Amino acid sequence: MSGGLRIGIAHHLGWAVAVTADAEHRVVDRRRIELVEPGLPVAPVHHEGGAHELHRTGPELDDAQLEALVAEVRASAQRTTMHALDQLASEVGTAIASLSVAAWAPLPDDIASQRRPPHEAKADSVMYRAILEADARGRGWRAHRFDARTVEADAAVHLGDRAHDVLHGPRAHLGAPWAKDHRVALAATVLAAHDRG
Repeated sequence: MSGGLRIGIAHHLGWAVAVTADAEHRVVDRRRIELVEPGLPVAPVHHEGGAHELHRTGPELDDAQLEALVAEVRASAQRTTMHALDQLASEVGTAIASLSVAAWAPLPDDIASQRRPPHEAKADSVMYRAILEADARGRGWRAHRFDARTVEADAAVHLGDRAHDVLHGPRAHLGAPWAKDHRVALAATVLAAHDRG
């Protein structure tokens, strides 16, 4: 894959670190992006619909109520993600070729199943990743998935002797913040550059 910039995402619940790199794996942008609007639960299934009472902010929700809440959070996340990626794409000023997110295993579609372990601990995270990927595809960007557990090591294989400089060098060149999330996101862009799938 050649041409254009690549965005790597290290996501969390409601926000993410986005690192954008060029074809030489140089960082051209790094930022925190919000993935949901303020005032909404960042983990509706896990916090509001899960089995742990300590996480809830209100009364227990039945399946229909939780499904409505999840739909509200998803719509907010779609708007927020679109705005964040609009802003990023506009500010880097160069065409984007791909966006990378951590891979995920399929989940049941129905909320009654999603709210039960082990799915309830994963459903919200998957929602954010799926929205990021769908937004990227809608822009004509290539969507790439990576294994979050091995992404740095996998990127190092491609980078060879340059691995340390590419993945750790930005801290010296750009200053803080440059932490694990940034390295993961940058490593994801390296893998996207070499992905022939």
